[in-house]
Amino acid sequence: MISVSGRKWKEEKVSKRLLEKIEQEYNFSKIVSKLIVSRNFDKQEIYSINNNLELSNYFQNNPDFINSVTLVEKTLKKKEKICIFGDYDVDGSASTSLLVNFFQRLKHPFFYYIPDRVKDGYGASIETFKKIISKNPKLVIMVDCGSTNNDAINYLNQNNIKSLIIDHHEINKPYPKANVIINPKKNNGYLEYDYLCATTLTYFFLKILAKKINCKIELTKYLINVLLATVCDVMPLRKLNRLIAKKVIKEFKITENIVFKELYELNNKKNKISINDLGYLIGPILNSGGRLGKSNYATELLTSESQKLIKKRSLELINLNNERKRIEDITLKNIDLSILENQNKNVIIYYNPTINEGIIGIIASRLKDYFNKPSFVITNSNSILKGSARSIYKYDIGRVIKLSLDKNLIINGGGHNMAGGFSLKKENLSNFKSFLNNDFLKNNVSLNDICKYDFEASSSAINKEFYKDIQKMGPFGVGNPLPIFLFKDLRIIKSTLLNSKHISCIFKSKKGFSINSIAFNSSDFEVGKYLLNYRKNLNVVGQISENFWNNKKTIQLIIKDLIL
Repeated sequence: MISVSGRKWKEEKVSKRLLEKIEQEYNFSKIVSKLIVSRNFDKQEIYSINNNLELSNYFQNNPDFINSVTLVEKTLKKKEKICIFGDYDVDGSASTSLLVNFFQRLKHPFFYYIPDRVKDGYGASIETFKKIISKNPKLVIMVDCGSTNNDAINYLNQNNIKSLIIDHHEINKPYPKANVIINPKKNNGYLEYDYLCATTLTYFFLKILAKKINCKIELTKYLINVLLATVCDVMPLRKLNRLIAKKVIKEFKITENIVFKELYELNNKKNKISINDLGYLIGPILNSGGRLGKSNYATELLTSESQKLIKKRSLELINLNNERKRIEDITLKNIDLSILENQNKNVIIYYNPTINEGIIGIIASRLKDYFNKPSFVITNSNSILKGSARSIYKYDIGRVIKLSLDKNLIINGGGHNMAGGFSLKKENLSNFKSFLNNDFLKNNVSLNDICKYDFEASSSAINKEFYKDIQKMGPFGVGNPLPIFLFKDLRIIKSTLLNSKHISCIFKSKKGFSINSIAFNSSDFEVGKYLLNYRKNLNVVGQISENFWNNKKTIQLIIKDLIL
């Protein structure tokens, strides 16, 4: 079935034998059983659907974690000053905030440094460390960065400053000569956890450290920061991440967290915390500071106990996020998507020297979503070029950036499976483009525009009981997306444009069911045009979700595509 967006849709097929086995063994419905099979849930994940699992520390016997704890414990005993060096995105700010809150509790001397995206660039450098050592730290803890900053670590060593790296980005041999490096991608006994973000690794490190020094700080209250970073860093909500998500969604009380309470109140939100709120509301607000020249703001907000400062920073970040949205809208409207698609058959590579450096990651994400292709967005930054990349699930951006570094195509960079950043010389842009396209073809990544829906459902299924059943598979996110359904023979009876980009509409089925629906960011695309103008029966590809508005919960259909 060809959609109005030009995509081919077909139903996800699974083994009938496995499907029947899951249904019989666990007494799940057919749709839940099918999702379990198609998403390859392991036994622990299946068990966790109806049971609460203990959140154990899987790293307490790992040598990297043990050596890191020993290093920091000695620093604490000697009362030596510590510098926490974080990144300017949510994962960097959240992991920094965990350490800040911990050392504040201990009343140990420390300070933190969040680099400026434009002035300092990603990660550490000799220049940024020159600023830091003037404050005389004896230990630098780098979070969400450091894995490729060999020269900067060498500079610390030359100045007799110890270093600890807690990171999840690709790491190249020879590794930086830090005292200890926690990074699953080192393949030092915990490679299976390479889907964890830096904040998660920092949390489990602190759990071991707290136990070792007999600190009674209640770290579980910071699991909300861990989940926030996991969602915003596009980490899969599977296995350990899924356990954390389930625990937080179930137990977190906004009223007991002054930062989230403030952000919710300022945005007139009254529902329980959700994955969507973290990814589409809280995350972008916190990220806006790093994008628009206020890299410290998110960490200040997440570590402050002053109601006055929390309100001030919250309002400032919300205003920055609104400005970010304005810049983003202007930038997207200036991109000719048809020309871009014709020029980029496999990988989207968009170079525009005038794009604001702070939003290239967002533009890459939007292009990736639109084309369903890995997308690289590059702009000018002083005398060099800076780029950001977002990927589809089958193509590892971190690996590509690592290879680009090995071939000296880029100056520096880092990333993981789904996202990355880099800088390069202008004269290398053509060679870099060629390398990306050749690498993509060499890895045989399929871009046949075949999209899968999970189940064909009746319009009568859009109800609270059905919604409750599929929620057993949640929380939903990357690696475990909200299920996609096909609904046949619906007619549009009303459609309304919202905020110049979303379209709200009401469908009616042949059986007379009315279905409230919304298509986000669709006004400039084919889906939006049909929703506003088409009045014949059509088939709808969409997801069932819960909408919370004016203290009332309703079930709605999120429109993904239309098939005539």
